[in-house]
Amino acid sequence: MADQGVTGIADLRPLARAREQKAWYWYDWANSAYVTTVSTVMLGPYLIEIAKNAAVDNRVDVLGLSVAPGALPSYLVTFSTILSAIILPLLGAVADRTANKKGMLAAFAWTGAAFASLLFFCKGENWQIGAIAVIGANLCLGASTVFNDSILPLISTEEERDRVSSRGWAWGYLGGGLLLVVNLVMFLFHDTFGMSESFSVRLSMLSAAVWWAAFTFIPYLRLKNHQPMHVVAEEGGIVSQSFGQLWATLKDMKNYPMALTFLGAYLFFNDGIQTVIASSSIYGKEQLGFGTSVLIGTILMVQFVAFIGALVFGKAAEKYGAKKVILTGLGIWMGIVTVALVLPKDQIVPFLVMGFAIGLVLGGTQALARSYFSLLIPKGREGEFFSFYHAMDRGTSWFGTLTFGLVYQLTDSYRPAIFALIAFFLIGGLLLMKVDTARGIREAGNVEPSVI
Repeated sequence: MADQGVTGIADLRPLARAREQKAWYWYDWANSAYVTTVSTVMLGPYLIEIAKNAAVDNRVDVLGLSVAPGALPSYLVTFSTILSAIILPLLGAVADRTANKKGMLAAFAWTGAAFASLLFFCKGENWQIGAIAVIGANLCLGASTVFNDSILPLISTEEERDRVSSRGWAWGYLGGGLLLVVNLVMFLFHDTFGMSESFSVRLSMLSAAVWWAAFTFIPYLRLKNHQPMHVVAEEGGIVSQSFGQLWATLKDMKNYPMALTFLGAYLFFNDGIQTVIASSSIYGKEQLGFGTSVLIGTILMVQFVAFIGALVFGKAAEKYGAKKVILTGLGIWMGIVTVALVLPKDQIVPFLVMGFAIGLVLGGTQALARSYFSLLIPKGREGEFFSFYHAMDRGTSWFGTLTFGLVYQLTDSYRPAIFALIAFFLIGGLLLMKVDTARGIREAGNVEPSVI
């Protein structure tokens, strides 16, 4: 019997993969709207204001804990990320046992978008509905991302992996940036559109939820189901089978030391990246004295430069190999936090140059980290290994912010606080240098690309 996708002497599998790859890009486009508009820009300040309305003696009661309104978003995000780190590995085992990965991706995406849409009803003093929305949406976003990333090795060869992953990230930054432009226009000129500021924020967050749900239909309808491979035989239903599969993988991970070493490297350098992004607006406002309009403009520039940066890094990886390009990116990150130490106050051009540099390496390093890791994991275990990848991301994402906060507290300056993050890029880079790419690919049983 001829292979699926092959007719006569013409091998149509590359065309079939290309169609699925184009469909797969759309999920980055879909979920980035929530990440950008809601998580990055609008949620924190808005939820703080709602909590302040409900506060008694500048405190709100969260399950018996007395919490300052200004700390509420941080507590909610921390809780949801820790919960994700616990749940995602089990979902990874489920992903590896089902052919319907696109269906699971879509189910979590639509559920997450439904939770996110609840933010539209977060008004007055009702911060509780906002808390439910944030926790639910973040959990579902993490779950859908595990299924999405586990599909990458199924729709691309080892040779195509860097290009496909980079284009997915690029589409994400473009989609998130475009909707953010619309939402910021609606927010900044809300009077012109006959809306209150509060309503414009709620409508913007609702639009991100609708965007996330609507564009998820494209990968759901156009991706194909791929039968699971190398599934560990376990008795019972899907949940008990998945626990068995997860336990088998945990015991087996010692056989993939290069993948484990990379996860250690990723723990550090990704935490550094996330902390720079999370702290950059605080640094720009409190340390350099820039207003909201400058910060908004910089955020938009970073979004669109990151689109270009992801494509440039993907091209560079095709020529020089992903590991070398990631290491180059980490070198640029170290340069960025070093420059931040001496960046002059109230001078917009140097700040924009730094923002441009952040955008250039932001999408590229993250996209190539995903594709590079995919080369080091065995076929049929994509979901589990990517679940550990995202659990590492979410479960340890507080290291960088803790370092940033402690250094600021000791020095009373954001300059040494952001410079201290150089340690995360340095340690991550040193660990990445220890990864023997060819050995890792052999250990995983994958095909070595022409350039590594």
